Amino acid sequence: MSDTIQFEDFAKIDLRVGTIIEVANFPEARKPAYQLTIDFGELGIKKTSAQITTLYKKEELLQKQIVAVVNFPKKQIATFMSDCLVLGAVNGQDVVLLNPENKVKNGTPVS
Repeated sequence: MSDTIQFEDFAKIDLRVGTIIEVANFPEARKPAYQLTIDFGELGIKKTSAQITTLYKKEELLQKQIVAVVNFPKKQIATFMSDCLVLGAVNGQDVVLLNPENKVKNGTPVS
């Protein structure tokens, strides 16, 4: 288990639901990854990369809703600038994406 944090620290993390609208290969990444373009509704379109190539095919990811942190600073990943962090459960070497059970409006906060 990680260090204990205060609720106020957790409240600073902006978790939102978005829909993946574009998926591209990311050959420049150190580990196999996709570049994802995600629609967060009123928050706009954000991009990120994700090491999810072993469990997900590109076409399976299109229109899939996911959960992401949207208030981290931008981060350079190889030749790509990431705007958000998609959340997933790490199962051995694989990452299983977290997603809402039912479809919700893009940009919906997660609490």
